[in-house]
Amino acid sequence: MRTTASFLRLLFFFILSITTIEWVYETNEEWAMFTQPFFWVIIGTVMLFAFAFEICIEALKSILFRTLSIEQQDTYLKKEALRKDNQFKWFRDTYKKLLGSKAIEEEHEIILDHNYDGIQELDNNLPPWWVYMFYATIIFALVYFIRFEVFNDYNQAEEYEAEIAEAKIEIEAWKKTAKDLVDVNTVTLLTDASDLKIGKKIFTTNCIACHKADGGGGIGPNLTDKYWILGGGIKNVFNTISEGGRSGKGMISWKSDLKPAEMAQVASYVLSFQGTIPAEPKAAEGDLWIDPNAPIDTQEAIPEVEKDSITAELTIK
Repeated sequence: MRTTASFLRLLFFFILSITTIEWVYETNEEWAMFTQPFFWVIIGTVMLFAFAFEICIEALKSILFRTLSIEQQDTYLKKEALRKDNQFKWFRDTYKKLLGSKAIEEEHEIILDHNYDGIQELDNNLPPWWVYMFYATIIFALVYFIRFEVFNDYNQAEEYEAEIAEAKIEIEAWKKTAKDLVDVNTVTLLTDASDLKIGKKIFTTNCIACHKADGGGGIGPNLTDKYWILGGGIKNVFNTISEGGRSGKGMISWKSDLKPAEMAQVASYVLSFQGTIPAEPKAAEGDLWIDPNAPIDTQEAIPEVEKDSITAELTIK
């Protein structure tokens, strides 16, 4: 009977553990789930079911017990009493050893001579666990002193600086994979087909009314030529999408409607219009833009007059 109850308990908690692990895996939120109220509702429900399950187990044991004969019942009760006596025996014995105290029957051996109005004191030793812990603190203090005072290992300021430097490296590595943390300083030109596909979808939804589907320009400027009102290149285009156009005119800011990653995707798609020929191109507006970081040989196709103006502009900058 006890074996059956133990098996049912084991089966119940095994299924519960597997279900919990599967739920954690599916949520893919690691330990963040412990901050969710829903999680604690589940824990409370599980505890309630576990309590009800234990009641059912005890009821089942009671029913099975009544089906036994008198002799079998006596045998079972004796076995249960013996099992309870031996249950956690090792733990109880270990606990007594850790306390370092004597049994009540042996306390007469450690009674001190002095007596205060009938109150006597036992000469108990300190608990072994306390003594061992005290010795451990002495050893730790000695090692610490030799390491940091004698051999002059790193100090707290150096440790702090090292951890800050390590944290900055980890943050920078994390930012490279966290697209939604993109800003005007970290944005880079995206060339992956999936990113450009998303950028095209955003552009089609929000931008063709002013720039046309082929980027030829309408209310907004032509996106296919080399002239830009607020500067070309991925950083300038990203900033224009994020903050909007010129004050009082030009396009609105999109940072409240688009995520940073989406603005990077649509900015990259906008730059893919460069060099294409729209059906009805609008006249160029703004200033000629050339990437300061572009190779020098890319300037060969630019007329001499434009080269002079670019050189002058770069010199001023």
